[in-house]
Amino acid sequence: MTDTGRRVSATEGEPVGSTDAAGVGQAADDFSRLALEMHEADGVDETVQAVVDFALHALSCEYAGVALHTAGGRPEVPAVTDSTVADVFQSQMIGGDGPLVECLRTRKLVMVRDTEQESSWPDWTEKVLALGVRSVLDLPLWTGSGTVGVLGLYSKRTDAFGPDEEAIAYILARHAAVAVASARREENLRVAVDARKLVGQAMGILMERYDLNGDQAFQVLRRYSQDTNTKLREVAQQLIDSRRLPSI
Repeated sequence: MTDTGRRVSATEGEPVGSTDAAGVGQAADDFSRLALEMHEADGVDETVQAVVDFALHALSCEYAGVALHTAGGRPEVPAVTDSTVADVFQSQMIGGDGPLVECLRTRKLVMVRDTEQESSWPDWTEKVLALGVRSVLDLPLWTGSGTVGVLGLYSKRTDAFGPDEEAIAYILARHAAVAVASARREENLRVAVDARKLVGQAMGILMERYDLNGDQAFQVLRRYSQDTNTKLREVAQQLIDSRRLPSI
């Protein structure tokens, strides 16, 4: 614990407490329903929305949001429970500083027990205090394959996240990380399959119109993609839509 009321866990997202026996049954039922919702969700956005909705239901917070790690390095925000929280997230990403950025970088839980006492990130503190937020819990979303993102929880009460809440949030983050990673893989697979279908259709058009074989048709698409710095999928879609390529 620092003198500002902030704490970073010693290990990746590890909770410091656990729920008592009386709440175990209810928590198990809640997580079972959440697991089903995430399994039935159609894509990443719906999966993340189920996570933030569950956070409001199960934890002592008024706002929640998820920021996802991207290949380009800059996180994206697929779901929040309030538009202002999205602004708080985005300001940290643009400025490159704040508890969310620290959590994403270190893959460690970051807790601010009282935002009025927090001095490390003045711009961020000003924004969350304007929301009436007094305590914050950011948890890393990660799997064995790497970092997925961050789950951010915001409460209007100081020291709102005790050992029980922290334990539930930790379990939620682990569920969410696996579910989001799986949803992303499925989306990427669908995109790849769709791209192959588009390229196949475009090749068929070239083969019929210019009496090319399959290898020649593909080389035409690839050359145009390279020359125009356009993704092969987009080149194929352009040909399908217009029935022509400018360079042919």
